[in-house]
Amino acid sequence: MAPTEDSIKIGVFDSGVGGLTVLKALLELVPEADYVYFGDTARLPYGSKSIETVSKYAILAARYLERHDAQMLVIACNTATALALDVIKQAVSVPVIGVVEPGVERTAAESKNRKVVVLGTEATVSSHAYRKALAVRGIEAREKACPLLVPLIEEGWVEHPVSEQVSRIYLGEAFTDGYESADILLLGCTHYPLLKPVLRRVAPRHVEIVDSAQSTAQAVAKMLGENCGRESAPREAAHGAHLKFFATDSAEKFRRLGTRFLGQPIDNVEHVDLRE
Repeated sequence: MAPTEDSIKIGVFDSGVGGLTVLKALLELVPEADYVYFGDTARLPYGSKSIETVSKYAILAARYLERHDAQMLVIACNTATALALDVIKQAVSVPVIGVVEPGVERTAAESKNRKVVVLGTEATVSSHAYRKALAVRGIEAREKACPLLVPLIEEGWVEHPVSEQVSRIYLGEAFTDGYESADILLLGCTHYPLLKPVLRRVAPRHVEIVDSAQSTAQAVAKMLGENCGRESAPREAAHGAHLKFFATDSAEKFRRLGTRFLGQPIDNVEHVDLRE
């Protein structure tokens, strides 16, 4: 039986800071929980690494969070979810949820035309995790790798003309050759929610944007018996003991960059040397 909402501690794992968009959504939907976030910033990006390496790193992080009393794990990393979700589930004794299935479920519920476009990193697109999961639900998907978007977002160029132009080019290439009628744009990278206003401007008007970070938080809230339709701000303790962060590289850099993703100041960052 799941712990009560008053006592649940949720571990959130990502290769870097992108997963903080998932944490931000969780704080809005499940504000009563305590959170411990692990960013494997010393070993990112995961996208250029083998399945075996990603699995090894993800298992180490998952077990670390479990040792810090996490009662549920959210794998807020598309690459780790796509390549290693099953082995992570086998390696720990707590419930584990990834970011792919929730976004796919939401897309399947919303799409009328049964054609969608998925934006992701090259690693996520190469795994075809989204395309396979959508195909099971009778939906055709075009997966579009957008390698320039993550560095632009991390540079802070969210509303920069360059980011808008790059997004326009990517979407122009994606919504063509039979996919002009696609009615969902699924964001298959946890960095991309920061670009939602830009993507909304450049996407075809008939297209709905599905954010896998928001969908994942809704799935967690549903799993915990929360009311997903409730809007609530993070409680005041979110600035204190309510949130704990671990990073395998510079804590200061994590604080500086992560604040942009979480939308609030980040404290309690502890540098850890996660040995294999």
